[in-house]
Amino acid sequence: MSAVTQSEVSGRISLEGVTKKFGEAEAIKNISLTLHKGEFVALLGASGCGKSTTLRLLAGLETATSGRVMLNGRDVTKEGPAARNIALMFQSYALYPHLTVAQNISMPLRLGRMSALQRLPGAGLLSNSVRGMQDAIAKRVLEVATTLRLEKLLQRKPSQLSGGQQQRVALARALVRDPSAFLLDEPLSNLDTQLRGDTRDELRALHRRTQYPFLLVTHDQSDALSMADRIAVMIDGQIAQLGTPKNIFETPANIAVATFIGNHRMNMVPPGEAELLHTAGGQCHVGVRPEDVRISPNGKLEAVVESIAFHGEETILRMKTQNNTTLRTMLRGTQSLPSQGQTVGLAVEQSAMHFFDRQGQRQKVPQ
Repeated sequence: MSAVTQSEVSGRISLEGVTKKFGEAEAIKNISLTLHKGEFVALLGASGCGKSTTLRLLAGLETATSGRVMLNGRDVTKEGPAARNIALMFQSYALYPHLTVAQNISMPLRLGRMSALQRLPGAGLLSNSVRGMQDAIAKRVLEVATTLRLEKLLQRKPSQLSGGQQQRVALARALVRDPSAFLLDEPLSNLDTQLRGDTRDELRALHRRTQYPFLLVTHDQSDALSMADRIAVMIDGQIAQLGTPKNIFETPANIAVATFIGNHRMNMVPPGEAELLHTAGGQCHVGVRPEDVRISPNGKLEAVVESIAFHGEETILRMKTQNNTTLRTMLRGTQSLPSQGQTVGLAVEQSAMHFFDRQGQRQKVPQ
């Protein structure tokens, strides 16, 4: 367990058929989701889809309208945050500015183990038992600080730390009390690109060392795809698909997931027009990622180039077909580009096509 010592590493936390209503509005609808010991799950979705409500239900900050919340086999649906011992981390690190790093990290232990009188300055000089508690807390703080490379910063104030260091202090404060699980609500949103990448690595390393269940709530696909063992894609208060990042990217369950996942929105050619790409396109939507669309003089599907956006390593062409379907292709390197307003033929390998029925559900690849 490296420097982190735990009396017990938690096993699992789950939602079982949970619905949450605010008045008559259903924020989430009949959700079931389990976080296992040692698993990193990302709850991915756009703003307003219900992912933060789901996190709050797991944490005990909201109570389910129906369904159950289970923690290591125990029904905690009606129990509050204290009974669940779940670590929460939000966009705002909420560090106490007047306290040192050591004092910030120790705060959950001091509040949980010591009375108000025992926390008074000098109490340890008057009582051996208080001094023993203080020493045990200081030892635990040092263990956690060492795990997160904060041991040399313990006497600094938050204002003397970088953004990444502040985040590690917030993580240490959550980790110090051996939580049942880690719930992280958009923890990387305030970080710049370089620091974001470094912090992703640190979170994954912390997860591997501790083996706590981690749930990351995020709208950022790069965070979810690069960090999670499994991703739950949430759309309109429901989990539209749950699977590994590779599975969700390569075999999206429906059009909603297919057009949400990926750095560049998947093209969706409707039935009829899609027959120009594949014979099954007479009855199916055909989905194609922009990186798989080729400009070809032999392509049967034609489109007019509406805009050309240069992004350095890649160039994105936005086009429109005769039937007014918007398509995008991604061209790499220094290959020659068509002109704006030019009509081009488009070709796609069958292996790169995704097929969806008229209701938007994934279909097997036609033979």
